[in-house]
Amino acid sequence: MQALWMVLGSFFFATMAVCVKYASAWFSSSELVFYRGVLGMLFMWLLARGQGVRLATNYGGMHFWRSLVGVISLGAWFYSLAELPLATSMTLNYMSSVWIATFLVGGALLAWNPRRGAAAPLRQGALVATVLAGFAGVVMMLRPTIEQNQVFAGLIGLMSGLTAAFAYMQVMALGKLGEPETRTVFYFAVGSTVAGALGMVVTGLSAWDWMHALWLIPVGVLASLGQLCMTRAYSHGATLVVASLQYSGIVFGAIYSITLFGDRIPLLGWAGMALIVGSGVAATVLRARAAPDSPAEEH
Repeated sequence: MQALWMVLGSFFFATMAVCVKYASAWFSSSELVFYRGVLGMLFMWLLARGQGVRLATNYGGMHFWRSLVGVISLGAWFYSLAELPLATSMTLNYMSSVWIATFLVGGALLAWNPRRGAAAPLRQGALVATVLAGFAGVVMMLRPTIEQNQVFAGLIGLMSGLTAAFAYMQVMALGKLGEPETRTVFYFAVGSTVAGALGMVVTGLSAWDWMHALWLIPVGVLASLGQLCMTRAYSHGATLVVASLQYSGIVFGAIYSITLFGDRIPLLGWAGMALIVGSGVAATVLRARAAPDSPAEEH
């Protein structure tokens, strides 16, 4: 059942991305972040009440930083969804595991002392190989699929995965302090609402049309359902099978990209996506050895 919950959660997130891409034709990224936050906040409040989880926290500062980094990642992803093919944007956002491996490589190089033995360099070698494979996949995927005027959006998509990695590490820290994931996601929704509102002050409001606004409802609902499914998947610990199945979201994204938007992914692009998925799974395995009860990553 854990594996099924993860696949279902990945499906919800991929479907949410489809709704974001459609809605981005009429709403700015700030507006999408705002409405996702409002609906997510309501959903998580109802869920917390049903679970008997108090929303008051003693770690307001940590929730603030987690929400700040998470909102930057979310806004960057929504922007890239509007400007890039769906499959490309989805894959770049799922690079967070590779970015975490990059941080581990940097930390290992800074902390490693050759006098401690030969095991450390071997672990470094595995991490380095994972990171290099992931970024090679990015080059393979972007080179044949991205247009010259989409280079900036591609960089923003990469940034969404990078900041998602920072947010994930903050979620891990909150989890070690005993914070329920329902509470953490609720405060992230609060942060999204506030940040989206501030962004709307700068960018202004789009013309309101109820037919177009209907796309906003599934954005918030599917995001909350996806997070709930991932929470259930990890309820008994982050097993490697469950953690690896999060990459099924890239598969769903590719199917949507081809069938709904008519995107064409050349052979080199498919190979790049496969390399990113493989490196992401490898990074997940390496991370699980260090933190076997890690929580789900959010998308």
